[in-house]
Amino acid sequence: MPAELYLNVAVGGVLTGLVYGLMALGLSVIFGVVRVVNFAHGEMMTIAMYIALTVFSVFHLDPLVMLVPIAAVLFVFGYALQAGLINLFIARPEHSQFLLLIAIAIIIVNTLLIIFGPDSQNVQTAYAYESFQYGPLIVDATKVYAASTAIVVAAVLFGFFRYTLLGTAIRACADNQTGAVVVGLNVKQLYALTFGIGAACVGAAGCMLLLIFDVTPSVGPAYTLLAFVIVITGGLGSMPGAIVGGVLIGLTEAIAGLLFTPSAKSMFAFGILVLVLLVRPQGIMGQRTA
Repeated sequence: MPAELYLNVAVGGVLTGLVYGLMALGLSVIFGVVRVVNFAHGEMMTIAMYIALTVFSVFHLDPLVMLVPIAAVLFVFGYALQAGLINLFIARPEHSQFLLLIAIAIIIVNTLLIIFGPDSQNVQTAYAYESFQYGPLIVDATKVYAASTAIVVAAVLFGFFRYTLLGTAIRACADNQTGAVVVGLNVKQLYALTFGIGAACVGAAGCMLLLIFDVTPSVGPAYTLLAFVIVITGGLGSMPGAIVGGVLIGLTEAIAGLLFTPSAKSMFAFGILVLVLLVRPQGIMGQRTA
């Protein structure tokens, strides 16, 4: 096969990986602050994908145009879920949290199945078959738009946590919950805000992934598993690690799909995870705990 083909596939994998990274970023933010593993992460993203699909079908509005409103809807959903239910389980054993979120995931999958049915669906935008050519490199326009939007959203999120007072307060809760309570921070409310922000991230990622992949109710668990692979590879709780892990997994899947079969890409993604854990157990950009 010509070298240009490998280059095109690799670039496409990196662009898809940036969207994967944004999806995993929401999971990493939630775990890094709230210390709750969101086992309904992919299922929440399918909610965003179906909202975008419905809006596109009824009003013919591009999912990228609806990204902010849909992210806001997921923020409200995540905030309410954390404030009304998950906060009650914060002090309980981890297996109780696990069972709660698994139950939420099952409810979401079956609700979507009842409403939308089992068939795969997608959107066909005006630029669905467009591409950009730079010499021998041909890049799918859809992936360029989705990846560019993912970079912007990730940059806004990094800026929020780094330069705003609310972001600083959330980071304080992540670093020292007891100290945050002592200085008067409302930890439960900040936890709810964080869960909402993580849900908004996955909602934005869902709008972008709908441009690239079909959606069915059953893809939620697969995306949850993929998000776990990415955040563990990049470093659990590390925001930059989620982006790096997403790009690495996206690139690995693309090359594996070219060299072998598309069905083998998950095998190689898990192979990368095992290799990273053997060499660097805390993940590529994770912090080693004492």
